[in-house]
Amino acid sequence: MIAVDFGRLLTAMVTPFNTDLSVNLTQTRKLAKYLVENGSDGLVVCGTTGESPTLSKEEKISLFKAVVEEVGGKAAVIAGTGSYDTASSIALTKEAEKVGCDGVMLVAPYYNKPSQEGLYRHFRTVAESTSLPIILYNIPGRTGINVLPATVARLAADVPNIVAIKESAGNMDQVSELRRVLPEDFAIYSGDDSMTLPMLSLGAKGIISVVSHVAGRQIKEMIDAYTSGNTTLAANLHKRLYPLFKGLFITTNPVPVKAALNLKGIAVGGVRLPLVEATAGEIESVKSVMTSLELL
Repeated sequence: MIAVDFGRLLTAMVTPFNTDLSVNLTQTRKLAKYLVENGSDGLVVCGTTGESPTLSKEEKISLFKAVVEEVGGKAAVIAGTGSYDTASSIALTKEAEKVGCDGVMLVAPYYNKPSQEGLYRHFRTVAESTSLPIILYNIPGRTGINVLPATVARLAADVPNIVAIKESAGNMDQVSELRRVLPEDFAIYSGDDSMTLPMLSLGAKGIISVVSHVAGRQIKEMIDAYTSGNTTLAANLHKRLYPLFKGLFITTNPVPVKAALNLKGIAVGGVRLPLVEATAGEIESVKSVMTSLELL
C-alpha cells in the first residue's frame, strides 16, 4: 500500500451556486480558502454534500480545478469521481489526476446494486486506471449496497493505491471489523459527524465532515484532544457539538448546511432539484442550534 496522509479533518464541500443555480466558481474558491483556514486538512470536492448527482462532468472538472488552484499545496484536494458506472468513474478520475488533485473518493456504485465481487472489480478497475490514492466511500443508506469489511480488506491487500475508506454505514460493529481486518496504516474515516468520537475510539483516523463548514475549529479541537490522550475533553466537546451534529441533518444533506452557511453570510446559494431548499421552520431550527453554540 502506498503511504499517504490526507489528515484527520476533511470537509465534504458544498457546491456554491449562483441565483440561477449555475456553479459559482468565485464562491467555491472563497469557501475552499475559508475551510482550510478554519481547521480542514483536506477538502472533498463533488461528493454527496457537493450535490454530485446533479453536476455535469464539465462542472465537476471546473470545480476540481478551482479548488486545486486555490488551496493546492496547503490542503489535500480529493475529487469525488465515483458513480454507478465504472467507465464514467475512470474517465472522471483521469480528469481529476490531470488537474492536480491529490486523491479521489469512489462511492459504492449506487442504484444497480452489484455483488461484493462486482464491487471489488469496480473499485479495482478504477484504481488501476490512475496513480492517485483512493478513498472508498461506503454509504448503504444512499447506494443500496453495503461494502463488506472482507471486500475492503481484499482491496487493501490487492490494490496498492486504495488507502482509505469513508465509512457511513452507522454500524460500530462493522467499524470494529474493518479495523480488525485492515492494515494499521489503512485509514478509516467517519462519514457521520456524530460518529466521529466513537469511531476514533475504535481506531478511525478522523472524519470527512459536513458540520466542519461551520464548526471546523471545534471539531479539530475534539479530534486533537482525543489523539493527544485527553479523552475527557474530547467527550465534553462531542457532547457540546452533538446538537449541531444532529441539527445539520434535520433534512436531506446538504440542504441544512447550505442554510447554515448562508446564515453565516457565506453565500453558497440554494440546491438543485430534486432537492429543495430548507423550509422556514428548518432554517429557524438551524439558526437556533448555531446561536446556542455562538456560531452566529
